Amino acid sequence: MKLSEIKSSLKTLDTIAFQLPNGELVPNHFHVTEIGKITKNFIDCGGTVRKEEVVNFQLWDADDYDHRLHPEKLINIINLSEKILEIGDLEIEVEFQGETIQKFGLDFDGKNYLLTSKQTDCLARDKCEVPAFSETANCCSPSSGCC
Repeated sequence: MKLSEIKSSLKTLDTIAFQLPNGELVPNHFHVTEIGKITKNFIDCGGTVRKEEVVNFQLWDADDYDHRLHPEKLINIINLSEKILEIGDLEIEVEFQGETIQKFGLDFDGKNYLLTSKQTDCLARDKCEVPAFSETANCCSPSSGCC
């Protein structure tokens, strides 16, 4: 989900709810403690230099049960972040504290914001000669060349 999409969807809501991949809802007294632009400069295993940028929302399960973040307040925070941090219409990544800090993608089902699982991947399969994931499941050995 991009920043423009969440701003548009927030205008249709009376309350905000985030749903974890297991179906549980983030407690409704959460706070968005940070909105930022994260830039990742890296070299993949094939030697290609890459740059990725995302908007990061950090959710915090606060002990403040008397306050709830309303859609118009989150829109104001997003607008300020866009202006001050010069954030474009980037994909959103969400951080939430489970057993450890977890990072999620974001989707919307018309009612709840869905925290979606993220996966790692090889970005240079053609250079590394790594077979498709389904081909390596349960069969990768140190001598196979896939590691």
